[in-house]
Amino acid sequence: MNAQNAIVLIGGIFFGFGLAYSGMTRQEIVLSFLQLKDLGLIFVMGGAAALTFIAVNVVPRYLKAPLLGGKFKPRRAPMSKNVVIGAIIFGLGWGISGQCPGSAIASFGTGNLPVLVGIAAMFIGAYVRGLLDS
Repeated sequence: MNAQNAIVLIGGIFFGFGLAYSGMTRQEIVLSFLQLKDLGLIFVMGGAAALTFIAVNVVPRYLKAPLLGGKFKPRRAPMSKNVVIGAIIFGLGWGISGQCPGSAIASFGTGNLPVLVGIAAMFIGAYVRGLLDS
């Protein structure tokens, strides 16, 4: 295993642990948050957004290149009809199931086997979208 893959694996383990520790792997907590009954997850999401902001906007100012190779390049994601439609579908799926892709996989890692139905639906949806794009 090369260094880049090892770092990605370690990052994924920390990400999954953070999701499990924060309660985002439990659908009832996520659905309670989405119903504005329990706003504890806002701190988890805010912390993730702040860390991402720093990683994307601050770190490149102090490093000439990423630590694992490559180069920093701005990501331009234009707002389009497809982005809005995708956001609506993602939000509806999250609201119905209480799971997004990251928390669903972390939930499976905690022994929640019924979440496999939702994960399968995500893969089927991605496959169908791929067919529509080609």
